[in-house]
Amino acid sequence: MDWTPTISELSGPRYQRIVEAMEADIAAGRLVRGQQLPTQRALAKALGIDLTTVTRAYTEARRRGIMEARVGQGSFVSETSARRTVDLPHPVAIDLSMNVPPHPLEAQLDERIMAGFEALRAQSGLTAFLNYQPPGGSAHEREVAARWMRTRVPHAHADKLVIFPGAQTILFNLLAHLARPGDIVLTEALTFPGIKAAAAQLGINLIGVAMDDDGILPDALAKACRTHRPKAVYLIPTLHNPTTATLSAERRSTIAKIIRDADTVLIEDDAYGLLDRSASPIANLIPERTYLATTLSKCIAPALRVAYLLAPDSGAQLQMRGYLQATVQMPAPLMVALVTHWLESGVADRIITAIRSEAVGRQQLAQRALKGFQFQAKPAAHHLWLRFPEGLGRRDVTAQLLRDGLAVVASDSFVVDDNPPNAARLSLGAARNRAELTQALRILIGALQRPADTRQIV
Repeated sequence: MDWTPTISELSGPRYQRIVEAMEADIAAGRLVRGQQLPTQRALAKALGIDLTTVTRAYTEARRRGIMEARVGQGSFVSETSARRTVDLPHPVAIDLSMNVPPHPLEAQLDERIMAGFEALRAQSGLTAFLNYQPPGGSAHEREVAARWMRTRVPHAHADKLVIFPGAQTILFNLLAHLARPGDIVLTEALTFPGIKAAAAQLGINLIGVAMDDDGILPDALAKACRTHRPKAVYLIPTLHNPTTATLSAERRSTIAKIIRDADTVLIEDDAYGLLDRSASPIANLIPERTYLATTLSKCIAPALRVAYLLAPDSGAQLQMRGYLQATVQMPAPLMVALVTHWLESGVADRIITAIRSEAVGRQQLAQRALKGFQFQAKPAAHHLWLRFPEGLGRRDVTAQLLRDGLAVVASDSFVVDDNPPNAARLSLGAARNRAELTQALRILIGALQRPADTRQIV
């Protein structure tokens, strides 16, 4: 909590200068996601200004989404603030906080990107993709995507599909479409921070539903549906983020019936489904009630910003295209064209296969290193869920890891209600290679085994 902004060289109202300094320090890595900020009174004293100015600054920072307040705990840098490895503080050498796919040499991404753009240039010239395109993709692009999806989702058709610039945009627009401020959406007790951020911006109340190591509990979901009459249910049924839990076929069937009986709709986040093709989406059981989101961010690369929304019907598809047009107009045409070429040529599947194989190898490495500790993992997942040993507090451990040069994400980022477990997510795919992952695991184990008197954070 020792952050003090440098505001002397900035212009504008003083409260705004504090917010801009906070943004600059996040970008420069002097502040990291989840870091606790000084109390308003302490910062006012450190800067020699009145408390009202700091209060106004903190309010504006929350409005911008770069800071969050936790009841009874204080103010923290938002867990959903964007950050790259190069943005981390100098001591942090390895960032396992962002859940991204590994990029093994076998994926040949550099070569395939260049070859893909060359193919597009030869076909129609790259400048053809520099103008506005139809919101949600052209008929051809949507047809190619639908045909590709039909290997897992037989009812996928172009007239139900919308191409978005990333799954986060899908989630935000879906919530805006399905719910109003004050409405309730159910989700797992632990969930993706992005849905939390979107709901908070829209004034929608998320309520977490109990889960076990195998995912959300059907009985608890049924009870929550009866109690709250939710506008929608948001689930990550395959390789759940953060726990990696994957619902069984039996549990998926039960959940589909619950959603149908509750007369609500399902938002199915299938971000990791392409890594575990044995798991059939719940959308296949209740297509008329499911909005299925599939993204290439978690199976190829986040920077592509290409994601697909399969709506229940053509009417819902048109509505979602309208929401897309009203918010971000369209996905980047050049990226969509590249991905479409990869889907048609089979390159996308070859890249995903290589990435899945690397994920399996990294999970095996981690499981050997963490033998004796409690964690959840799945063979093809990019992450694992580590439960800290009794007597080790998650905040103390994650803070110590930062001092040791390793960034992970504590459970606080994922909890919907106010009862975070003593655990953290490790994103294995974020390491540049297996050697770096091995180094990260050594740092982690060292912190977990360190005597209590040397773990104290000062």
